[in-house]
Amino acid sequence: MKFSVNQKDLQESLSFCQNVIERRSTLPILSNVLLEASGKELIITATDLDMIFVHRIQSVEIEKEGKTTTNSLIMYDIVRKFSSGKKINVESLSENKMQLESEKSKFKLNCIDPQEFPLMEEGFEAEEISLDSQSFLKLLNKCKFSISNDETRHYLSGIFLHFTTGDDKNFLTAVSTDSHRMSISKMRLEKPIIFEPIILPKKTIFQLCSILENNQGKIKISNSKTKIKISMDNSVLISKVIDGKFPNYAQVVPKNNKKRMEADLELFKSSVDRVASVSTDKKDGVKIKLSKDKLDLSVNNTHSGDGNESVSVKFEHDLDITFNSKYLIDVASELEGEKIEIFFNDTASPALIKDPSDFDSIFVIMPMKG
Repeated sequence: MKFSVNQKDLQESLSFCQNVIERRSTLPILSNVLLEASGKELIITATDLDMIFVHRIQSVEIEKEGKTTTNSLIMYDIVRKFSSGKKINVESLSENKMQLESEKSKFKLNCIDPQEFPLMEEGFEAEEISLDSQSFLKLLNKCKFSISNDETRHYLSGIFLHFTTGDDKNFLTAVSTDSHRMSISKMRLEKPIIFEPIILPKKTIFQLCSILENNQGKIKISNSKTKIKISMDNSVLISKVIDGKFPNYAQVVPKNNKKRMEADLELFKSSVDRVASVSTDKKDGVKIKLSKDKLDLSVNNTHSGDGNESVSVKFEHDLDITFNSKYLIDVASELEGEKIEIFFNDTASPALIKDPSDFDSIFVIMPMKG
């Protein structure tokens, strides 16, 4: 195997692989990337056995085709320290050694036989659906912060993706919850789709978000009960999905929240953030005291002191309620317009948060006790 590749292209590809590879794997081969020079492209593959990521670099100068595997982290660390955009020459010296060379630098890296590299069987019979990559990224971003970190309830440690309809419209709907808060976001579809409901794992979601960040085209998705395949411009991601049943989220959405508060989004977000600064412990919560067109925010911490701030809002009632400040800031950070709407029922009931500029997303936050 012998080829030359642009430093930027190789660095980008290897940086995506870092999010897949398990640093502390007991199998040395899982710390490696599979490099395959074939035709005019370099194919780089990374896996952790639950997810496999394949990235193709086009227009590579290939002198001799072949494949090998080497440590992903070490190779990435070397490549990102080479001069940006320069040519890197890569050559297999033997079955267990390969050489990286750029300008006046030369490195010899250990390799493992590519036959040992585990590849996931595809086996997708489902019809592919085509989606706008940026709309899908938005869907994931609106929900990823509400994913649960509680490993005992594994079915909450991902985003529930499923096809829904309403008002004669078709949607790909995403839901996540950690039982203290919930995010629901919908992506409008031109026509109905056949889509097996799945729970997408957290690690897969964050890998997808980093790849889609700079992807402007379409993506293709096909899925089964056990795995999902997402094809992008030069990349393919295949991932196992979470085996479990997602709870009936619709019954958690408040139906009787008639007390509506409207506030300037940036003002509300920065006020909550400022008041919360007085406490390093988010368990303190931010106390919200609402009266006619006025919101008083306060945080009190016995060790560090207290903070208070008033904000002008639109509101017609009196209400006292306490929330985790981080939950409020997380939701507010995902809203797109200039306003935030919060619908309340009473002190002990969950609040419903809406974005007046995005009717396809809603958020639910449980209040804190006392």
